[in-house]
Amino acid sequence: MSTKNRKLKRRQRIKTSIRKRLRGTPERPRLTVYRSNSQIYAQIVDDTQGKTLIATSSLQKDFSREKMTKTQQARIVGVEIARKALEAGITAVVFDRNGFLYHGRVKALADAARENGLIF
Repeated sequence: MSTKNRKLKRRQRIKTSIRKRLRGTPERPRLTVYRSNSQIYAQIVDDTQGKTLIATSSLQKDFSREKMTKTQQARIVGVEIARKALEAGITAVVFDRNGFLYHGRVKALADAARENGLIF
């Protein structure tokens, strides 16, 4: 088995075990993060209805004009998702790291969202 497949299977296994315990409700929706090699995406999801309430990513803002690291991009996405959530009246969420380690870009996004008013 290749290294890529091994890492993907490991992340899928972790993701499945996390999702067994986490459910987004209308009162406390789920903030889920996806990290690709070059971008980072965040969504706030209500699992009871199966709908995405708010979404943002590093593609939304024009990051290509400014020279910044991927961690700085993740921080900006965290600030943006918190701002949109508070505008929509969402103050508390459940954080779903989606099988990624809570480190680096995922941690930067979560910390920025917390600092800007989201509770989790």
